[in-house]
Amino acid sequence: MAKLVQVLYEDFDGLLARIERGIEQGSISASLEESTDFCEGDSRCSVRVFERYSYTGGNRVSLSVTLFQQGEGPVHLFAATSGGSQALFFKINTFGEEAFLDKLRKLL
Repeated sequence: MAKLVQVLYEDFDGLLARIERGIEQGSISASLEESTDFCEGDSRCSVRVFERYSYTGGNRVSLSVTLFQQGEGPVHLFAATSGGSQALFFKINTFGEEAFLDKLRKLL
């Protein structure tokens, strides 16, 4: 598993749209698999789960992205990849996970 944690001072909706568009257009096999949005008071949270085929790993890899904002404060981002390992008891060949997360890093 690879992860990314950042605090961003950007428009929540614009950032979310840029991530969705960029991930889906960044790979021919990338797709948005599931999403949900929460609002409570002046707080918002959006979760997106993407998936794509990893040619280097020969398997499918997922990328989960969570954005959280309270009021007009900064946007907190947490992203994690999963599914890139081919081993049964320990993780090997996680290149696909890192490559998927790198797509997000470039968008930010």
